[in-house]
Amino acid sequence: MKKEKKSLGLVFYVSAAIITVLVLIGAFLPAQFSAGANAAFGFTTESFGWLYLLAVFFFVLFLLFLALTRYGRVRLGGDDDRPEYPFFTWIGMLFSAGFGVGLVFWGIAEPMSHFFTSPEASTEPLTEQGARLAMAYSFFHWGISQWSVFAIVGLIIAYFQFRRKENGLISTSLSPMIKERSYKKPLNQTIDILAVIATVMGVATSVGLGVLQINGGLNSVFDVPNNGTTQIIIMVVLTALFIFSTTTGIDRGIKWLSNVNLGVALLLMLFVFFAGPTIFILETFVLGLGDYLTNFVRYSLRLQPYQGGTWVNDWTIFYWAWAIAWSPFVGAFIARVSKGRTIREFIVGVLIVPPVIAILWIAVFGGTALHLDLFQGTNIAEAVNNDITSALFVTFNELPLSLVLSILAISLIFTFLITSADSATYIISSMTTSGGLNPPLIVRIIWGILIGAITLVLLVAGENGLEALQTASLVSALPFTIILILMVYTLFSLLRKEFPAPPIRKAKKRSGE
Repeated sequence: MKKEKKSLGLVFYVSAAIITVLVLIGAFLPAQFSAGANAAFGFTTESFGWLYLLAVFFFVLFLLFLALTRYGRVRLGGDDDRPEYPFFTWIGMLFSAGFGVGLVFWGIAEPMSHFFTSPEASTEPLTEQGARLAMAYSFFHWGISQWSVFAIVGLIIAYFQFRRKENGLISTSLSPMIKERSYKKPLNQTIDILAVIATVMGVATSVGLGVLQINGGLNSVFDVPNNGTTQIIIMVVLTALFIFSTTTGIDRGIKWLSNVNLGVALLLMLFVFFAGPTIFILETFVLGLGDYLTNFVRYSLRLQPYQGGTWVNDWTIFYWAWAIAWSPFVGAFIARVSKGRTIREFIVGVLIVPPVIAILWIAVFGGTALHLDLFQGTNIAEAVNNDITSALFVTFNELPLSLVLSILAISLIFTFLITSADSATYIISSMTTSGGLNPPLIVRIIWGILIGAITLVLLVAGENGLEALQTASLVSALPFTIILILMVYTLFSLLRKEFPAPPIRKAKKRSGE
């Protein structure tokens, strides 16, 4: 018990206090808070959007460099350690914690949004060419760039936590650079507090928006009232379930649910693949993949300084800011479940497999929706433009067994929210208890209750409060971008010291020469 009390230090109390204040402002003054958050986020993206694009592009190149060089053989742990989780379970955990619920939400909504409002002024919306561009950009946003941010953080934390036997805090990865200077402790605490605040606010808004989507699905399928009372009931049930899952630990709750999530997601995807326009989906996947690879550099570094416009800020830069702001949570969780893997296995698993699943998902669901609009006269794009939460269920209404598909999708969103909130609770508890691998149960329960309470308050305040809090959390992306670049420098310096390049041997001269 002494250990638990001692571990609840400044990071816990300061971050909890700041979050409480922000949530109260968001609940009682949502319009003012939204205006302030949007102004701050607008300034960071407009002034530093170029930095986000360059940083994410650099992260991709750096990870590929590590995977293809001698550093790829380095094990995240002792040389004799081996992975704790089977490959399928490991991928399921990445899928559930990292982006599962987001992909279910945006798998149709994003390509149809781009189809309705074209990413490039030269391409007409609601046309065949517009559909092609919509798929290419959707592949890009859910591809390796977004996952490179999570992979960077996860790799660095895992290296420090399992190879160097230090704690799993973001600040620890900068310790070789900061060394023992007078400002080391307050600087480390500031970094960790920033990480906690961004994670809690991001989780609360994502869970809240997920609850809104579940309510929309229940309303569409079972005519359940779409109102605050229903959303509060959903949230109370959800909070009880993810807190219960939290008490069982990673090896039971999250592990089991992650396997279920991945299995149900693949089952749903396979059904839509065969029930939908199969050949069109395959051709869309191949063509979209070709467009994505061909235009990867152009999309990665695209800005609009000459023609103006806000599309890149609203989509690409917003996505990268979201990934950077969430990277302490997703990266720390990925690190926790990746002990024993080599750097090469880690990079291939994190940088390649989840993006491939995401691209397949978008090709199947987004491709089906595009086919319905282009060739069967439906108006899914218009419906999505009016209500983005309706994308999945409007599309299912055009497929066989629509009721079964909708029920499966609602269940999948629910279990994804449980695993996301559960894993976030674990990581936040670890962040606020000196980065330990097994944070005290009471701390996990406290953070679980806080996340549930924060989300409830914001649901009562309305969607404006949720979106304002989400926007506010993204402001942390700017300082985290600098922190991530410094973390990369630290990791590479340590790898070079631990595994120096072999000396170049001069060839012996032959006798007689």
